[in-house]
Amino acid sequence: MDYFQIRGGTPLQGRIPISGAKNAALPILAATLLTDKVSTLSNVPHLNDITTMVELLGALGADVAIDESMALQVSAAQLNNQRAPYELVKTMRASILVMGPLLARFGKAEVSFPGGCAIGSRPVDLHLKGFEAMGACIDVRDGYIVATTESGLKGCDFTFDTVTVGGTENLLMAAVLAEGRTVLRNAAREPEITDLVAFLRGMGAEIEGDDTSTLVIDGVSELAASHYSVMPDRIEAGTFLVAAAATRGRITVENANAEHLGIVLEKLRDAGVNVTVEGNTITADMTEGQLTSVDLITAPYPGFPTDMQAQFTALNVVAEGVGRITETIFENRLMQAHEMSRMGANITVDGHSVIIRGKSSIDGAPVMASDLRASASLVIAGLAAKGETHVDRIYHIDRGYERIEEKLQAVGADIVRKSR
Repeated sequence: MDYFQIRGGTPLQGRIPISGAKNAALPILAATLLTDKVSTLSNVPHLNDITTMVELLGALGADVAIDESMALQVSAAQLNNQRAPYELVKTMRASILVMGPLLARFGKAEVSFPGGCAIGSRPVDLHLKGFEAMGACIDVRDGYIVATTESGLKGCDFTFDTVTVGGTENLLMAAVLAEGRTVLRNAAREPEITDLVAFLRGMGAEIEGDDTSTLVIDGVSELAASHYSVMPDRIEAGTFLVAAAATRGRITVENANAEHLGIVLEKLRDAGVNVTVEGNTITADMTEGQLTSVDLITAPYPGFPTDMQAQFTALNVVAEGVGRITETIFENRLMQAHEMSRMGANITVDGHSVIIRGKSSIDGAPVMASDLRASASLVIAGLAAKGETHVDRIYHIDRGYERIEEKLQAVGADIVRKSR
């Protein structure tokens, strides 16, 4: 099993290119199932989750190839299977996103209950309620969700009980081929959904209301071929900016979109970090001044993203003062706190919050990642600590960060991937 060996204490300095966003690429890959024409995608990150989604598309009968420019070409013209197997779905939550496209195009979809990180319950009931509102029949057989419709999906007016990114994406994809108009209310507003909308529009879908909580979709009979470049990964960019702050360094991230990181950049500035934006670059400079703890509460976009909560926990650990971080999205997403305590961090878990009393330094230690973003936060803590840190179970981090150790090495980090 691979692990990271990190020798901390070195301020990071330099420039890091940001990869395409995993959380945008995954639904866009699922959306290629909506047409029998060829879809060409660029700026797709090379990650384990992307590989899993490509394998899932192949298992359904799609033909996926990489051209000379490293763009993915997907042809779903010869799809011969509407069953997403447990062996693939169990490893990745986003596998459920093939249900909407399959149901819309073929009138049938069978998807095993999805897996992924152990960060709490992420039920798919809102996906299924939405499909039922569009005329689908839902059944559960042998661990599979089976959705069928005899006369095709029909447009509907559907309100999500709670904001759900995956549910919004799934119903949005189903609605573009449904008969009539669909209105999705209390929809998620994440930039990755806006990216999916842009991709679908490029295929000929008729969608209004992107960047708002109400999406209006007028179904079309078919979708066309498309060429699309996936948006940059805002969470990867935010992670490296926090690493710069925690190590008292200076990092510029390239190919980033500051508009997607509004509240994250605000919190970095609140912490005393000098943040500057020039075009598609963002610089975090903590080479001077005092790093100060911040309070934050996670919330759906445009609130503070749950995917950045763990990284700010690491920042607060080595900052001046007391900070309180409250997680409102997932109930088990504070597990990194226990591992950071092994490094000498002063952290108290209080229900869905952690109270962190910052210290001038922490010590390296063996720690274990529990999920994707927790693993990134432990890497940041290791980079800021004195001595050597071993981060185990880094297969989690490989799901969401492309070549993270290489990018960190390029800005001065002493981090090496090793195998036991």
